[in-house]
Amino acid sequence: MKQKEVYMLDDDDEKAIQLFVKLGMPKNLAKTLLFVSQFDECQCADVEQGADLRQPEVSIAMQELRKRNWVKKRNLKKKGKGRPVHIYKPATDLNEILKTFEQEKIEEFEDVKKDISDLKTIIRTR
Repeated sequence: MKQKEVYMLDDDDEKAIQLFVKLGMPKNLAKTLLFVSQFDECQCADVEQGADLRQPEVSIAMQELRKRNWVKKRNLKKKGKGRPVHIYKPATDLNEILKTFEQEKIEEFEDVKKDISDLKTIIRTR
């Protein structure tokens, strides 16, 4: 039997995940993002074990990360028959991702401010 080294998210990663969640990112997405960002490449099974997620949770998170162009996927064909193994790698640096996420949150905040201002105007004119 082969012994495989398993990488796990540490306490700092957990703190970062909690902050991402507090800012509105789904927890599974944050876990997957932080796990993948620490490797040149990893398999779905690595993410499942290291981020303590189930396969469907990882797949959904990876779809969103790929949609945002934060992660790239390639297929590794196995010997013989069967489905290929999905290999994931970061498409951009975590600092760039944070800048993008920050900008999205600032835009959301500005939209909320405008909506509140519009609401105040409507209520004053009654």
